[in-house]
Amino acid sequence: MDAFVPPGPEAKVFVISVAAELSGLHPQTLRTYDRLGLVEPARTGGGGRRYSLLDIELLREVASLTSEGVGLEGVKRVIELRKQVQSLAERVAELEAQVAASGQVRNLPVPFPGTHVTVWRRTGR
Repeated sequence: MDAFVPPGPEAKVFVISVAAELSGLHPQTLRTYDRLGLVEPARTGGGGRRYSLLDIELLREVASLTSEGVGLEGVKRVIELRKQVQSLAERVAELEAQVAASGQVRNLPVPFPGTHVTVWRRTGR
């Protein structure tokens, strides 16, 4: 018999009432954030929302930003920019690994149109 492996932080397992309690928000607020695209819970066959631990962290972050006076459109933009920064950081790590492995960089695709990547490498001294 296989051992039980608990779900990871991205597993959508919490119903809206539990997610609301864990995030400190009202269930209606979670529904509003879902409609606005601030958080994207999974849906059950019956249409019920399911949230992950990562979703709950995001809900807490939204609550923190709004309590500091940031409007919901501003919060949405902050979330988008953080995702973009994460994507760029991952791409930089890939490029650094490529440079370390080969010592050369050729034909680098860029993640965003109009973005230019310049890679500098120190030559031996």
